Amino acid sequence: MKKQQFSRKIPIVIFSVCLVTGLLTGCGKGSSSSGDKKITITNVSYDPTRELYAAYNELFAEHYKEETGKDVEIVPSHGGSGSQARSVIEGNDADVVTLALAHDITSIEEAGMIEPGWIDEFEGNSSPYTSTIVFLVRKGNEKGISDWDDLIKDGVEVITPDPKSSGGACWNFLAAWYYAKEKFNNDEAQMKDFVAKLYNNVTVMDSGARGATTTFVENGQGDVFIAWENEALQTLNEYPDDYELITPSISILAEPSVAIVDENVDKNGTREVAKDYLEYLYTDEAQKLIGEYFYRPSNETILNEFADTFDLNINLCTIDDFGGWDKAYEDFFADDKIFDEIYAK
Repeated sequence: MKKQQFSRKIPIVIFSVCLVTGLLTGCGKGSSSSGDKKITITNVSYDPTRELYAAYNELFAEHYKEETGKDVEIVPSHGGSGSQARSVIEGNDADVVTLALAHDITSIEEAGMIEPGWIDEFEGNSSPYTSTIVFLVRKGNEKGISDWDDLIKDGVEVITPDPKSSGGACWNFLAAWYYAKEKFNNDEAQMKDFVAKLYNNVTVMDSGARGATTTFVENGQGDVFIAWENEALQTLNEYPDDYELITPSISILAEPSVAIVDENVDKNGTREVAKDYLEYLYTDEAQKLIGEYFYRPSNETILNEFADTFDLNINLCTIDDFGGWDKAYEDFFADDKIFDEIYAK
């Protein structure tokens, strides 16, 4: 299979990966004694959240101005979740991270930049929204895709990103693995064979979920795209006559996580605004915005308001079925573990 990355050209608001500091924006981080300097914080996020955070950043800036009288600018940075975590460890001056899975934030914690216990700092294991994994096919569904079994058939071209750099790709892999576990009654040899056949059908493996969307949608490659639900719904919203969303019989509850990067906020003097920025994601106003951008609000009442958007009856496994993210990562995605074994085939 070919690994490839494309720039996204779909006509929606796009923000480039930014590693911009206060000096580049003409604004200092934190607040000055005179109070006349704009506060700047950087949110390092994963690639499919571009549109959500473009809207949320404006909403939060208005809220913060009303509450404090101060101006705040949020600098966005987007890319594959694993790559984004590594960029923070290597010096990307993130005040907050909003990544695709808890393990990527744990890697920053292990580098000494985030304090232990971050997952309990905000509600719902610090996951203000969730998603799941679905299939996106072209209108008419020529290959008859309806479940994971159809993805291993001869002649079916699959698009999914690389679990080594993409958090969404890790969720994709685990959903497929759990389906195989149920199908083969936990027979690991048959499970590995099933998932190996699936990845043998992957024709392009991008470094991030947004790149994979571009490969499927704009470049016209593949018969089926294993996608974040929000990416699939976004595509249907833009191209209602061109694509169909398929819900597999088993998927996974994807829980993107958020955290304050303690080392950086203490250096930048931005802890208060960074905490406010993440806490505001849980407000009713922000939760409704989250639903409008096709993520599932963590607030159950507001989630139910979007029952026409989301399949709320989908059969979902969870990361707990794999022993939590630390164990899942070690078992499947660490070097020379199950994904590498399967990919080598």
